[in-house]
Amino acid sequence: MKRDDELLRRILIDTEAQNDWLIFVSRAMNQSQQDREFGYHVELLSDAGLMTKVSDSGYRMTNQGHDYLEAIRSDTVWNKTKQGAAQVGGMTLGMMKDLAIAYFKQEVAGKLGINF
Repeated sequence: MKRDDELLRRILIDTEAQNDWLIFVSRAMNQSQQDREFGYHVELLSDAGLMTKVSDSGYRMTNQGHDYLEAIRSDTVWNKTKQGAAQVGGMTLGMMKDLAIAYFKQEVAGKLGINF
C-alpha cells in the first residue's frame, strides 16, 4: 500500500478535533479498504513518532505529532511542503516534517519580523 500524505494530514487533523485523546483502529478480519488504509496510515504515524500505541487498538497523538500538525495546519505551508517534495521526486515523512517546519518558521518569522 502506498503512503498517502494527504491521509496522514487528515488523520492528524481529525484526531486533534476529537473530544477524546484516543483514536481506535479496527482489527476486524473483513475490513473495508478504507479501514485498512486508515489503520495502515495510523501505523505509519506511529512508526514516525507522531502517534503512539497505547493499547491493542488505541493510539494517541504525541507532542511531536502536535508540532507537525501545527506546521501543516496552514494550507499555504502544506501546499509548499507538497510542492517541495514533488520538485525532488518525493521525500521521507521525516524530511516532509522538517520542510514543513522550515516553511512554518519562515511564515512566523515574516509575520513577527524575527529570525529563528
